[in-house]
Amino acid sequence: MPIRPEHVFLYPIDWPQLSQLIRFVRAKGRCEHCARPHGQRVFHMGDGRWWDRSRLCWRNGRGRRVRRPVENILAQGRWTPVVLACAHLNHDPTDSALHHLAALCQRCHMIHDGPEHRRRRWMNAHYRRALGDLFYGPYPMRGADWITPTPISMLDDGQSMYAHIR
Repeated sequence: MPIRPEHVFLYPIDWPQLSQLIRFVRAKGRCEHCARPHGQRVFHMGDGRWWDRSRLCWRNGRGRRVRRPVENILAQGRWTPVVLACAHLNHDPTDSALHHLAALCQRCHMIHDGPEHRRRRWMNAHYRRALGDLFYGPYPMRGADWITPTPISMLDDGQSMYAHIR
């Protein structure tokens, strides 16, 4: 996964070498959560089950062997290329300790980062709403129509909540 230009300064200078070490030396080119192989196309059912061509068995989203799917494989299955990325397990790009890094395929990486992405989206929405409330909103002019300032009627009878500080 490419690093955003505004976040490059958070990563150590030897990040490409560290990422390579995690993905190909420690993990041996396989996802550390589901064991999908890097650089290969994998046939999967969309719910995490996938065909491990090298070991001739079906695996679940955790890399464990499972029974062959009973549904129509050709109608519901898809091919997906697997790309390993080096993920920060604690979501902190400044912490590059080896025990906080893992080689994850794109599916496992998104599953791992999902709660953090939802938390950040929630925080950003509330920060924007707070700024709109504070300044009565330049945000609706910039396309965020759902962000509206707090109506005067909802404030303490039109008075500022900081009136007691005067």
